[in-house]
Amino acid sequence: MQNYLNFTNSVDYSKLKETAKMIKKGGIAIFPTETVYGIGTNGFNENAVKKLYEAKKRPLNKPISLLVNSIDMINKVAKDITKLEYTLIKEFFPGPLTIILKKKDIVPNILTSNLDTVGIRMPANNIALKLIEYSGVPIATSSSNISGKPSVANLADIMDDFDGNVDCFIDGGPSRLGLASTIVQVIDGVPHILRKGSITEAQIKRVCF
Repeated sequence: MQNYLNFTNSVDYSKLKETAKMIKKGGIAIFPTETVYGIGTNGFNENAVKKLYEAKKRPLNKPISLLVNSIDMINKVAKDITKLEYTLIKEFFPGPLTIILKKKDIVPNILTSNLDTVGIRMPANNIALKLIEYSGVPIATSSSNISGKPSVANLADIMDDFDGNVDCFIDGGPSRLGLASTIVQVIDGVPHILRKGSITEAQIKRVCF
């Protein structure tokens, strides 16, 4: 059995440091966020991202987003960020919003399916934020389900699917929202919702207009 951290009753953040080192070296972990459980690895490591696709059985033409923990980390991976995009970031980060931004060359093409954009999210979950902080890199993260299956809010629902394909499971109890993030992209100065989530179109319009 892989490394398993049980944080359902109390969280010892110091125990995340070894997992974070493993992620930075290219290992794969499943961990909680406020939306659904995520499966992630070092977003700068092309081989690790390839392993992540393989573990999920995810087609390579479907991009994977990056989880970050600061504006500084966003600026390391994205460029030409507009005032409106910064407004959305300021309003909804950390939280259940993924924003599509122009990527810098440091982001491997395999992560973005060779597109010039990358999805960025800052989770509102302290376990996930600490993992990012301790690893020192953005974590390439997708929902922790085999491609085509529903995303999950409880770790127990997917452990069997990934047994042998990930290096660490982190159990933080049920995800607070249980719904994948809203995905938004600003096109010609107008925010477009690419995937509906708990942040609504009305909330986005109220901030932008």
